[in-house]
Amino acid sequence: MVQRLCLPVLPLLALLSACATLHDSSGSRQTAGTVSVQLLAINDLHGHLEPPSGTNGRINSVEAGGVEYLATHVKHAIAQQPNSILVGAGDLVGASPITSSLFHDEPTIEALNMLGLSVTSVGNHEFDEGQEELQRLRKGGCHPKDGCQDGDGFDGARFDYLSANVMHKSTGTPLLAPTTVRTIGGVKIGFIGQTFAGTSQVVPSSVTRDLIFLDEARAANSYAEELKRQGVNAIVLLIHQGLRQAGSTPDPNGCENVSGGLEPILKLLTPDISVVISGHTHAFYNCRIDGRLVTSASSYGRMMTRIALEIDSATGRVVQASATNQTVTRDVARDPALSKLVAKYRPLVEQTARQIVGSVARDLARAPNPAGESPLGSVVADAQLAATRSVERGSAEVAFMNPGGIRGDIVGGAGEASAQPRQVTYGDLYAAQPFGNTVMALTMTGDMIKRLLEQQFDNPSPGATEILQISDGFTYRYRANAPKGQHVDADSIEINGRRIAPSDRVRVAANDFLVGGGDGFTVFSEATDRSVIVGDITALVDYFKARSPIAPPPQTRIVRLD
Repeated sequence: MVQRLCLPVLPLLALLSACATLHDSSGSRQTAGTVSVQLLAINDLHGHLEPPSGTNGRINSVEAGGVEYLATHVKHAIAQQPNSILVGAGDLVGASPITSSLFHDEPTIEALNMLGLSVTSVGNHEFDEGQEELQRLRKGGCHPKDGCQDGDGFDGARFDYLSANVMHKSTGTPLLAPTTVRTIGGVKIGFIGQTFAGTSQVVPSSVTRDLIFLDEARAANSYAEELKRQGVNAIVLLIHQGLRQAGSTPDPNGCENVSGGLEPILKLLTPDISVVISGHTHAFYNCRIDGRLVTSASSYGRMMTRIALEIDSATGRVVQASATNQTVTRDVARDPALSKLVAKYRPLVEQTARQIVGSVARDLARAPNPAGESPLGSVVADAQLAATRSVERGSAEVAFMNPGGIRGDIVGGAGEASAQPRQVTYGDLYAAQPFGNTVMALTMTGDMIKRLLEQQFDNPSPGATEILQISDGFTYRYRANAPKGQHVDADSIEINGRRIAPSDRVRVAANDFLVGGGDGFTVFSEATDRSVIVGDITALVDYFKARSPIAPPPQTRIVRLD
């Protein structure tokens, strides 16, 4: 180790300071001093400007969320550490409640600007309305069809959208900037953005047909090397892929038996990436995996991660990293600027959102039972089945619904003991099913249906098991622990007690997302005689108008045998 020469004419304090710069054994310069930097991270906001309700509005038992409260928590955190930057890990818009989605998520972009968001990766839901719409949200301008509905124009995002692994198919060039560098407290931090590589499976195929989604780890490592060549040695990955903790009430700052699609990516990442800020699973965790910090802050603005970095002021390397997941509680003052923004849009949606469309006898929850069946999932499937019954070329016998398309509970009144049904509004239904998909009818054989059900367990997405929600009258049994292609008991697949033979032709209802192969259900591509029926939210509204009060159906359609 070689010390720098010190001039004896310097005062003692200056002499000691001047001698603090050293060379380590690798030849790189390092300084005894470090710079403290705070990263504030959010993910999977999904346009939840107002406090979410039901189970979506709590972290364990604590009520949480709402951008008015989030802004206050962010300001408090920055007051404690001025060297701070707010970053995101994708899905900040898309699948949003009506206050944002009715305006194509322009209100959420404006809210994120006001929060001071600096940079975020692009999630799969940023592609819900296509790459052209994503670019409009970035750059500004009125919607090509609906215009500027709030009457005052739209300037676009003041933050950077990053994606290192989404390329134009025709040119092989990145759709968006892969990286950006921010200087905070005099030190440089490089950010790499990553989009869920399976995005083409979870958005309509028409949206991504001109794009290529590259392997996350390979792309991240390539751009980490590029950042190092630029002299940036503190590198953070913002990735829209995640983990889940085991247990019914996991610790927000725990890392208990985590698993998920991020696992194999972490094993392949270069050590040059010191921090991984993740999302996609809507889970919270705070981990050290293979020597690096890995975090996620739940969803819907209910939490933010406070990451404390110590960065060597000479080498620019992260020498220490720790994190705390902080619940966005509602026991703080609302931020007045964000309150003004929410108040601006609320009257514009009230006329639509407050329309009474029916009632519920008890809560309709989207949480599944051990077999994978949920009360709300069953109701949505029933509504889509009913929507085809009176339509020419409809007449479906069974409806399939992807559980990921159901985003919130429909909450009842005083609980199960209440004898009084609770009124349900259009806004309630929209919050539960916000994607704007279209119900279709198509013809499948019994063999196709059997293979479709098997795809629930043999999904090509890593770690994914998606139990489709099914309509009344359709039943089957399965074993989760079975060889590939042998999970479902073929003899148990019935419609109204009649076994479906492999050669039978069955009229099926499903949304256009599933029909396009979404969530890996590619068997739908073999179906024939396709007909567009109605918008999915219209089907649900019509069902509530005709059948209210709606009670949770018995959860007996799907039987798990192990």
